[in-house]
Amino acid sequence: MRLLVSAGEPSGELYAAEMLRCLREDLPSLEVFGLGGDHLARAGGRLLAHVRDTAVVGLLEVVRHLPRFRRLFHEVLAEVARDPPRAAVLVDYPGFNLRLARALHARGVPVVYYVSPQVWAWKRGRVRALRETVARMLVIFPFEEPLYRAEGVPVTFVGHPLVDLVKPAPDRAAFLRGLGLDPDRPVLALLPGSRRKEVEHHLPTLGEAVRRLREERPALQFVLAAASSLDPGSLRARAGDCVSVVSGRAHEVLSVCTAAVLASGTATVEAALLGAPMVVVYRLSPVTWALGRRLVRVPHVAMANLIAERRLVPELIQSDFTAEAVVGETLALLDDAEKRAAVRAGLDEVRRRLGGGGASARAARAVADVLHGRSAGP
Repeated sequence: MRLLVSAGEPSGELYAAEMLRCLREDLPSLEVFGLGGDHLARAGGRLLAHVRDTAVVGLLEVVRHLPRFRRLFHEVLAEVARDPPRAAVLVDYPGFNLRLARALHARGVPVVYYVSPQVWAWKRGRVRALRETVARMLVIFPFEEPLYRAEGVPVTFVGHPLVDLVKPAPDRAAFLRGLGLDPDRPVLALLPGSRRKEVEHHLPTLGEAVRRLREERPALQFVLAAASSLDPGSLRARAGDCVSVVSGRAHEVLSVCTAAVLASGTATVEAALLGAPMVVVYRLSPVTWALGRRLVRVPHVAMANLIAERRLVPELIQSDFTAEAVVGETLALLDDAEKRAAVRAGLDEVRRRLGGGGASARAARAVADVLHGRSAGP
């Protein structure tokens, strides 16, 4: 039995890998191929392309890589034609996966869409495409289920897979000493993003903010948590000597920090689950921002704020993202223990709303139902 998995970004391929590990408990001989990364490969998936080559951000960046994406799209369909899979699991990555969903549906391959495109934020018309092409929509945020149900899309809220995946450092003091840091001094975590282009947009401003914060608070220590898809050596050279850079250990860094400054995205959910008071930042190219801002229809950018349904943590987006603003918001957290406690209390509520764990296992059961031609429930 064959399964196609298409996950073109780091967070999505991690969720796909966890789902696959659960699925293999019932289907140990399942053959899996498609788009993913190291996690999916370790879970037994055969990669047609790696996320380091497929994860791009911004309209101009996507346009620049269109020829490569077209070739990959046809390569995936050629593999489907050679030996059709019993089903496909498409994980987020809507620019590629929505088109792939239509092509697979036309070829009679049932599609499970895991992790919804942000239709609640923009491009609401994508709901119609999903209604016409997917056998089951698996969503990870509680507010998404009623939206899809109202539109007639078969949907299941499985919970957020990160609830099971985020693991704090077992010993805060030992972790910090291992980085050459003092456990008794405050720590600011920096997470500039998981894609190269995000880091290019964010790191210069974060570096200037670090310089100013060092002058304001000489005791403050800085740890940059680099995504495993990025080169930590390059980040060390650009971040400066005062910043400790660690790779692939974001959860531990977030669990030991006093506060964090991080790029909007999955990291805000990770920080929420670990109770890290945060300042959320993000910057796109000016053209991408100018084109996209007219289409966005949500009151907040950070997932922690969307789930909390209020501005729980500050957001510094595009022109608001300046070194001066980062310093101001960071010092407001570092200097006010009561404010940090209030933010942590709000993050506890966010954690409760994301479900009690077991998301990957529930997603695997839904995929197994589709593979076996069973109803996946209401």
